[in-house]
Amino acid sequence: MSVYDFSAKNTRGEEVSLAQYRGKVLLIVNTATGCGFTPQYKELEALYERFQARGLEILDFPCNQFGAQAPGTNEEIVSFCQLHFGVKFPQFAKIEVNGAKALPLYTYLKEQKGFEGFPEGHPASELLGGIAAQMDPNWASSPDIKWNFTKFLVDREGRVVGRYEPMGDLAALEKDVEALL
Repeated sequence: MSVYDFSAKNTRGEEVSLAQYRGKVLLIVNTATGCGFTPQYKELEALYERFQARGLEILDFPCNQFGAQAPGTNEEIVSFCQLHFGVKFPQFAKIEVNGAKALPLYTYLKEQKGFEGFPEGHPASELLGGIAAQMDPNWASSPDIKWNFTKFLVDREGRVVGRYEPMGDLAALEKDVEALL
């Protein structure tokens, strides 16, 4: 099994098979437009512009499960991202990443790369750990997504090779992307 066995709805409600991305390096991200990490859209777009011609695709999955920070319709989210961050990478319909209604792709991603902890010493780590503990007493051992802008890196064969928490080092992520390209 690989990510190519899954599909998701695009912002127009059309089912899109991830098999169309076969042979690409994928960065799959759950996002939110009203989050403290929302400025990462700018960095993600810069990464996309730098590596898209070499085979990188960034797949954006808005999710409103964390602090209700992805309000609005799919169209409003796309408009916001284009207006404020010039986003050109593929955006999908709003989804859930945890729980009974989680998109099956996300269930698979979490099975492949579970939560390994927040970066030590980052100012947001303690805050997000506290929030996660309120949502789930077993949060540290659960593979669930903890917050917006969790990223999964997928190689050209559709294998999940990395998971990056929201406050992770984007320079390290960029090096990992470049190595796969």
